[in-house]
Amino acid sequence: MSGSAEALMTEVRALVRERRATILAHNYQAAEVQAVADVVGDSLELARLAAASDAEVIVLAGVRFMAETAAILAPDKTVLLPVPEAGCPMADMITAEQLAAWKAGNPGVPVVMYVNSSAEVKALTDVCCTSANAVEVVRSLGVSRVLFGPDRNLGRWVAGQVSEVEVSVWDGCCPVHDTVSLETVLRAREEHPGAPVIAHPECRPEVSAEADAVLSTSQMLRWVEVSDADTVIVVTEAGLLTGLAKVAPAKRFVGLTPPMVCADMKLTRLEDVRDALEGMTGRVTVPRDVADAARASLERMTSIG
Repeated sequence: MSGSAEALMTEVRALVRERRATILAHNYQAAEVQAVADVVGDSLELARLAAASDAEVIVLAGVRFMAETAAILAPDKTVLLPVPEAGCPMADMITAEQLAAWKAGNPGVPVVMYVNSSAEVKALTDVCCTSANAVEVVRSLGVSRVLFGPDRNLGRWVAGQVSEVEVSVWDGCCPVHDTVSLETVLRAREEHPGAPVIAHPECRPEVSAEADAVLSTSQMLRWVEVSDADTVIVVTEAGLLTGLAKVAPAKRFVGLTPPMVCADMKLTRLEDVRDALEGMTGRVTVPRDVADAARASLERMTSIG
């Protein structure tokens, strides 16, 4: 790390202390942002930490739906999103109006919505989930059918794990994961013979079927710690390679070519974190009626898995 980056990190940590803040960063954030964070985790971990934090200010280094989730679960905290325009294309693939119409056409069928969704969508949801606990969430409902959105790939993967439940999926996706082809993964296998493939369930079904393990980002971090493999092919956003190298420094982690990069996740820089703390800018709030309705679905999520 350059001297200027180290000086900036020192400045950020001083502001954290001054503001009585905590920095929560997603696993897909840039390495320099992960380095300055108090905690780096997946969506489920960050949601739980936001709810339990005793900090007065939460800086959410991620994208908007994550900051909204923190604001809903920690209504007494000030939640800052360093780059307010950092969004999630998948979350934009279903609106509250679309979900309301879907529910109206399927009366009585519970809705399981991926946490990668807007606060307004969560307010119409029975229970949210993350990729780490989606299977457990669906099973916990004890029903024969659910509506699952917005990610069709995660929904189809869940359906394969819970044969006793019919999972009707919304037609959304993560563009970063959905564009990965089976051919790309097979080429990586050819280039690294014997290396296992770990893939995120947001990938297409044929990619998940080819993987040796289908895992959320937090599950990938735990998996590589106990794996005997010295080289692992990683099929998820490139930012996770930073965390993988940290937990298993003796191993080699290979991303795909071209790299899987979420442009929104990479918008946040150290300077943005510093500026947000310095000026207390980028505050994310959720209208009380929406937050109150969404909180129940999120609290059910954080209690499972």
